[in-house]
Amino acid sequence: MLEFDKKSNLLQQSKYKYSLQDVQEPNLYREIYDYESIPKVAFNNRNVPMNMPSEIWITDTTFRDGQQSVSPFTSDQIVDLYKMMSRLGGPKGIIRQSEFFLYTPKDKEALEKCQDLGLKFPEITTWIRANEKDFQLVKSAGVKETGILVSCSDYHIFKKMGLTRKQAMEKYLAIVESALEYGIRPRCHFEDITRADFYGFVVPFATELMKLSHESGVPIKIRACDTMGYGVSFPGAALPRSVPGIIYGLRHYADVPAEWIEWHGHNDFYKVVTNADTAWLYGCASVNCALLGIGERTGNCPLEAMCIEYSSLRGTADGMDLPVITEIADYMERHIGIEISPRQPFVGRHFNITRAGIHADGLLKDEEIYNIFDTEKLLHRPCMVAVDSHSGLAGIAHWMNGYFKLKGDEAIDKKAQIVSDVKEKVDELYTDGRTTVMGDEELEILVMHSDEELYHQLLFHKSHK
Repeated sequence: MLEFDKKSNLLQQSKYKYSLQDVQEPNLYREIYDYESIPKVAFNNRNVPMNMPSEIWITDTTFRDGQQSVSPFTSDQIVDLYKMMSRLGGPKGIIRQSEFFLYTPKDKEALEKCQDLGLKFPEITTWIRANEKDFQLVKSAGVKETGILVSCSDYHIFKKMGLTRKQAMEKYLAIVESALEYGIRPRCHFEDITRADFYGFVVPFATELMKLSHESGVPIKIRACDTMGYGVSFPGAALPRSVPGIIYGLRHYADVPAEWIEWHGHNDFYKVVTNADTAWLYGCASVNCALLGIGERTGNCPLEAMCIEYSSLRGTADGMDLPVITEIADYMERHIGIEISPRQPFVGRHFNITRAGIHADGLLKDEEIYNIFDTEKLLHRPCMVAVDSHSGLAGIAHWMNGYFKLKGDEAIDKKAQIVSDVKEKVDELYTDGRTTVMGDEELEILVMHSDEELYHQLLFHKSHK
């Protein structure tokens, strides 16, 4: 039987409706996950179409999943980060939602303080255990949406909970019905989806949730959780690891609208950003992230990375205030004590600093040669050179121009005497056994000792810029 599909505007064969497969033994995909070797990527060469939604956005889990991996934030720190996140997301709410815990007095205080700010974005949601007491917590907090854990792999259903698939589905549906009775919008967290029997459990369960949604008139969201980071974006990769297959299957076979699907990935195999991009490209409207990528084990998808990815895919920042990324990183490192890798993209101290002399020479001629984009304009992070034994004249000249804010005709050429004098002093230090990079204060002192009159002129220039 043929049907006209309003999504694709094509005549298509009727979709096969998948029913729950209530198996007696768990399907653990042992040919892929044998545990004693690296998980395998299987291919079936079945490709699904890209179908990016007309609107995409980011959601945040810094104060829930992210906070579980670091020392707990104070309520004031949560408020400060929430305000910065709102500025970063801009007036269109590219950072659409942020989820909070509700269990401790500090959690409740932070949530209430953020609510009192009256900010439209990000919308405050919660994450709870699936019981009546927790539903009451959400209701009393005045929050409209909450996340509910509904583990979907047989690893969890059989081995952790000791249930059958049918028992698990019945339990989950009852929990969702309770949330609806409390007037709460459910967001179902399909934990461990990349080890789940997709057509035997995931699609049938998602189909039942869509029936409940239509009956109640309340959207029921699905968060596809790549809990262990097993997801892959490769064309033709087979389920359960295929990110395109998961998103396509939820939309095509369970009729879940794009705006009700959210991707939540982890970075165990270095794929978290690519997988989030892929989820967007194949029909998932939102990707769930945490600031700096903090979270369980290797962490969640870095929120700042997806702000950059959004701009890359859409060709516009859509009102996002990208320099706030730098403010957030500085705040989390200085005030919260989270250690940021110096080379972490966009936020690390050295992400746009070069040490190689040949690169420094290129930067001196034209910064665009070796800088990824105008990091000073877009992130308030000027491109810099770290001075060590390999920097050469070009590296020292570039450092001086950056440090003393010299541009255009004011810039110091690498052939200038002051550059040669400083390089000579630097070389002496490394000849004597120094191994560490020169700090700004040390280099400033070398400039002063090389030409005190010029040093004061440069200092005056810097202070008036």
